[in-house]
Amino acid sequence: MTAPRLILASTSRYRRELLARLSLPFDVASPDVDETPLPAESPRALANRLAVAKARDVAHGLPDDAWALGSDQVADLDGVPLGKPGGRDAAIGQLRTMSGRTVRFHTALCLAHADGRVFTDIDLTEVQFRLLDDAAIERYVDAEQPYDCAGSFKSEGLGITLFEAIDNRDPSALVGLPLIATCRLLRQAGFVLP
Repeated sequence: MTAPRLILASTSRYRRELLARLSLPFDVASPDVDETPLPAESPRALANRLAVAKARDVAHGLPDDAWALGSDQVADLDGVPLGKPGGRDAAIGQLRTMSGRTVRFHTALCLAHADGRVFTDIDLTEVQFRLLDDAAIERYVDAEQPYDCAGSFKSEGLGITLFEAIDNRDPSALVGLPLIATCRLLRQAGFVLP
C-alpha cells in the first residue's frame, strides 16, 4: 500500500517549518478562502471555519492518495478577534491593548480528503501578558517586526519576553500549528508516524 500524500493548505512559513519537524514529505498549496469574519462569529468558530475551508479548498480535486491540512489561528481578547497587524503602528496598538491582560489563541486544524472526509481539532492557548510600557513595546516591535503574526508577537523569538505565563497543552500551537493534534489527525487518516 502506498503512503498517503500530504498537502499543507497554507503558505505560512511558520506552519511549513513546524510541519517539517514531523519528517513527512509534503507539498504546499495556497488556499483561496475569504477570511472575513461572519457577523457575530466567535473567534473560536472563525478559526475552525477557516481551517476547514482552507483544507477543503485545497483537497478539492486532489488524487485519492492525498490529504490537505488546513490551519488557522485567531487571537481572542475578551471575545473580540485580533488579526495580524500588518504594520508597525497596528502592532504597537495591539500590544498596548494586550498589556497586563490574558489573550486566548484558538488554533484550528482540519485534515480533508477530496471524497469529503474531514478530521478536525482545535487547540486553546492562553497567554498572560506582563505590564508593558511603550518603550518596551516599541523595542520589541522594531526588533522582530511581527506584522504577519496574530497578536503582534513571535513566541518562538523575542516575543516570549512579553509574557508572564503561557497555559497550553501543545507548545507548538502558539506558533501556528499544534503538532500533537496534527499527529493525531494524520494517524486517523492512515499516515505512519513514530
